[in-house]
Amino acid sequence: MHYDAAKKINGRKRHITVDTLGLPVMITVTPADVHDRDAARDVFWRLRLTQPQITQVWADRGYAGDLVDSARDRLWLTLRIVSRPKGVKGFVVLPRRWKVERTIGWCMNARRNARDYERLPQHSEAHLNWALITMMTRRLTRKSPRTSEWTRKTRA
Repeated sequence: MHYDAAKKINGRKRHITVDTLGLPVMITVTPADVHDRDAARDVFWRLRLTQPQITQVWADRGYAGDLVDSARDRLWLTLRIVSRPKGVKGFVVLPRRWKVERTIGWCMNARRNARDYERLPQHSEAHLNWALITMMTRRLTRKSPRTSEWTRKTRA
């Protein structure tokens, strides 16, 4: 069993990239003992191949270090690190990061994604993508003439 002592989780970690609205662009699932920076190299490589128009990425401090230089030099990506404000204790909503957390919350609404039941990481990725596709198609086909709460929040 794979274990990440820093995040205190067994099994697998999910790495997700979202656009500025919080809609998913790519999901990658790795064993929990793979460090975030190592997984990010693969994520950014796949992102560059599938979405070459993306030139700037915001990430949390787990992705800092030589990955910033590597992304700039090898993949032509500008990696900006979002840090906590200094001197603040407790929970703080961080700019740009809350969109990723919200998208992960949407994934967890699908009961099968709440726990990791899959044997292969590719199956986990497929179920996460399936849940997000289902969510987006339901929002697109909504018959209500009023704008949804999600649309109002993203436009504000």
